[in-house]
Amino acid sequence: MSFYGIFETAGSAMTAQTIRLNTISSNLANADSVSGDPEEVYKPLKPIFSAVYNQFNALQTREQGLVPIRIADVVEVASMMEGRYEPKNPLANEEGYVYYSGINVVNEMADMISATRSFEANVEVLGNVKSMQQSLMGLWRS
Repeated sequence: MSFYGIFETAGSAMTAQTIRLNTISSNLANADSVSGDPEEVYKPLKPIFSAVYNQFNALQTREQGLVPIRIADVVEVASMMEGRYEPKNPLANEEGYVYYSGINVVNEMADMISATRSFEANVEVLGNVKSMQQSLMGLWRS
């Protein structure tokens, strides 16, 4: 009996959630960023998750349920940016517009809670596997 697949899957999920938390913290830190140029304003980051199916071990993947997760990419979401007419703002461009990142702090906090819960669930999986391994070792000692 091998527990390697469980460790790989849970570990890859924990790594993915860590990257997700990193992007959330960047978004929260830059939530109030302002610029006079729409190209220079901070754009929120979102990770793109991807399941990794090993084509050489497709049968093993189906039978054992081993599908690790990877981060395919981290993309900028420019559509959330908003321009406001504020001609007295020192950062305003020639037309009087200031551009904001458009980050919704409430959504980011909810996403952070979700990422934290996912990370904790995978830590729990690893704890259960460790307990199972210790039980198996106890059988050998008896």
